[in-house]
Amino acid sequence: MIFDRTLLFSNAQAITADAASTDIVDLGATGTVYGAAAALSRDLGRGESVPLLIQVVESFNTLTSLRVVVQCDDNSGFSSAKDVLEVTLPLASLVAGRTFPIIAVPPGVNERYMRIYYDVIGTNPTLGKVTAGVVAGVQTAGVNF
Repeated sequence: MIFDRTLLFSNAQAITADAASTDIVDLGATGTVYGAAAALSRDLGRGESVPLLIQVVESFNTLTSLRVVVQCDDNSGFSSAKDVLEVTLPLASLVAGRTFPIIAVPPGVNERYMRIYYDVIGTNPTLGKVTAGVVAGVQTAGVNF
């Protein structure tokens, strides 16, 4: 996969407790068409898909499962974060190389900022890292979701 540093959410981020991705993506302010009273609306998940890869890069231990949530918000502090899509994988699946079954930015990302939130279910792990970001394309052949 080809990652762009400016579109990374997590770069081998250690997940040892509930945590937001170390980085967020600023999608920019929407413009206003000449003569219109309001700015254009946004929904990144419509039309052509925007490939997204969330991959375990170090196997996890001790937790029961990991819930991954794609979130968006109108402010960079995520004080009113909106959950757009979530997927939960059990510990047995959280091995290095495993990808989460989210292969594109989902419909509903309609605010300026976007991030990934990691929700640890069960005991906090001492091992486990994730890399996540927008990529040039997602390989799905031979990948078990």
